[in-house]
Amino acid sequence: MAILSKDEAQTILKKVLSFSTADECEATLNGSTGGNVRSARNSISTAGASENVALAVQARFGKRSGTATCNEFDEASLRRCVQRAEEIARLAPESPEYVPLLGPQTYLPSPGSFAPRTAAITPDYRAEQIGASMALCEQKKLSSAGFFNDSAGFVAKRNSKGLEAYQQVSSVDFSITVRTADGTGSGYAIANYTDLAKFDAARLTRVAADKAASSVGAKAIEPGKYTVILEPAAAIDLLNNMMGAMDARNADEGRSFLSKKGGGNKKGEKVFDERVTIYSDPTNPDVPDLTFANDGRPQQKVTWVEKGIVKNLYTSRFWAQKSGVPDIPPPGGWIMQGGTQSTADLIKGTAKGILVTRLYYIRAVDPQTLLYTGLTRDGTFYIENGVIKFPVKNFRFNESPVIMLNNLEALGKPVRLNGSLVPPLKIRDFTFTSLSDAV
Repeated sequence: MAILSKDEAQTILKKVLSFSTADECEATLNGSTGGNVRSARNSISTAGASENVALAVQARFGKRSGTATCNEFDEASLRRCVQRAEEIARLAPESPEYVPLLGPQTYLPSPGSFAPRTAAITPDYRAEQIGASMALCEQKKLSSAGFFNDSAGFVAKRNSKGLEAYQQVSSVDFSITVRTADGTGSGYAIANYTDLAKFDAARLTRVAADKAASSVGAKAIEPGKYTVILEPAAAIDLLNNMMGAMDARNADEGRSFLSKKGGGNKKGEKVFDERVTIYSDPTNPDVPDLTFANDGRPQQKVTWVEKGIVKNLYTSRFWAQKSGVPDIPPPGGWIMQGGTQSTADLIKGTAKGILVTRLYYIRAVDPQTLLYTGLTRDGTFYIENGVIKFPVKNFRFNESPVIMLNNLEALGKPVRLNGSLVPPLKIRDFTFTSLSDAV
């Protein structure tokens, strides 16, 4: 039952709405099925599967609203869920940011967001993939910790104003950390796909294993400002934080790196290097996504940054109406345009620099400049004359993705990570503040 068809889902939602006495009512069904396998020290530590369909009902009386949930779909349970939402709504205070529910909307088709092969993954397949990964590490006398997770499902929405939405989605996620037997070398690889056809755990494990073996005997070098090559796994968290900060209200109210002195925001201004272009597109075949937001707004192709210029900011419906600005929901994934070079090509073109596999333990320092601190890990290397010379001890960094994207030297070919397309980045004057003993 976890993946209902459009007709099955909308039949339930129509029944839910028929039970409502509220001024406005919206019902959302989320269904998912999937499983996971986790390994540690080349042994499976946990494995599981889950399947669920959940209903959320939001009832409104004037500017008061209440929400109730359930995962039983007989008539009595559906009635109780609606009644509970209405009881909560009657007790709730009025919302000062109330906006009416949306009426009928038109959504883009995105058939690529769901892959039947992913939905058909079996426990045997998960075991085979994680088994191949562990066997490779055993052969090389390395220790691994991996996580394989797959899911497939649907989202369906309907409200009393005539809005109707439905879409199926699927994803495969895999991450692997590989350590040398003495614990002094570490490597990492990560991947995310919609369609199982592109997935290969053994290939990813080889990448992490090679990093682990190569990172043994790390040398300490002085912290400071270095030219760095951030692999996509290192760049994505800082870039995700930046994309999450492109909110119009935060900028207008002075809490953002996009706030202007004296009020307003920097939309239309050049904030980044002219090579920086970032957009979102839920129908992109490489990173397909839901074509509607949580509140039912259509998701379409949106350019956020074009040649360094901020072109759009996302906003809530309330803030868009209050401020008279375009009503654009936040994106799911995003796409950063890059070049054609691989990470290896960027290394070849570097006279002196640092290769960073991954960043972690990232924490905000200053939201108005997007300054973050964190650590490198799982393979950090010194580059000289276009080749990796030796591994180096990990660093603590203090850096802002805004400054980083103004210090661009080169962009590589984007790869998919966490539902986005991220290029490797070559950055000058990246700030390392101290050394870390962690591997």
